[in-house]
Amino acid sequence: MPDTASSVAEMRKRVVLHADRVAHPSSMEFPGNFPGEDLAWDLERFKKDFRIVIGHIGKDDMEFDMIGVDAAVANAFRRILIGEVPTMAIEKVFVINNTSIMHDEILAQRLGLIPIKADPQAFALRRGTADEPTDLNTIVFKLTVRCEKNLDAPAGAVHPDDKFINSNVLSSHLSWVPQGEQETRFADDPCRPVIPDILITKMRPGQEIDLEAHCQKGIGKEHAKWSPVATASYRLLPDIQILKPITGDAATRFAKCFPPGVIAVSPNAAGIPEATVVNPRKDTVSREVLRHAEFEDKVRLTRIRDHFIFSIESTGIIRPEKLFPEAANILIKKCKALKAALAASGALDSGAGGE
Repeated sequence: MPDTASSVAEMRKRVVLHADRVAHPSSMEFPGNFPGEDLAWDLERFKKDFRIVIGHIGKDDMEFDMIGVDAAVANAFRRILIGEVPTMAIEKVFVINNTSIMHDEILAQRLGLIPIKADPQAFALRRGTADEPTDLNTIVFKLTVRCEKNLDAPAGAVHPDDKFINSNVLSSHLSWVPQGEQETRFADDPCRPVIPDILITKMRPGQEIDLEAHCQKGIGKEHAKWSPVATASYRLLPDIQILKPITGDAATRFAKCFPPGVIAVSPNAAGIPEATVVNPRKDTVSREVLRHAEFEDKVRLTRIRDHFIFSIESTGIIRPEKLFPEAANILIKKCKALKAALAASGALDSGAGGE
């Protein structure tokens, strides 16, 4: 049974992909899992190994590498980003008049899913119906739109945008109504929809909508409309190991088994075309190469177990580079709450542990 030190180290560091299965997918980092090893978690070792490398920051998205953590930690950040970072969203809709073809409840649902640009840290959570709405916990929008014929439309016009006025009801039609001191507090950054051209509904002449919408603070665990991310995901860094030189025409065939940019074919010292790995990050781990018998003993596909490529796509409410620190703060608060609960129950020795 191959239980050597090298195979043990390989199991701890790599997830190996075979043609018909994935080997060692589970986490291995706990004491006693391998004979003669002490894998107890160590703070100093964690500080030494842990790194975050930012690869890209865009207006509403970012990608970074999280290195030196277990999958449980990476998944905790993902779940907090999706479900526990608070935002402001439309929660209550008071319909005064709606003669459009869209029912009131569907209209309210669509309004709720419009991302609202407002700093959630500037507002308090409403604690049930007994907690009255104020300028400290509620944002008010009005939507008053009426569709009419465009008397200046060119003769023969067929497109609704030319024939009618306000045929499309957009998020830009939402008008912020400041309450209390909100106009002063948010003078530099008024509350508004993140995207102005989100289609809410369509109308025809004679139809109108008149309503008032109240935004409240909440989290994605309660409803997806409060989630600050369109998606938050991670994947393990691919690691492609060429075990034997792949040269000549085989090198070209080998490169075609991977997405463009993963494998390069260039002359080696002898002037013969040879395949080399240049950017494994671009690999989608399709395992196409394992279908070809000629490469069976020449390549090994693995993934690095503690190296996560993390992607965040913001809805635009909170910039992506601010979302991850916010998620980290929430995780820290959870850890402190758990530690305090354990200490209070006597399950945690007061002299043990640390921050």
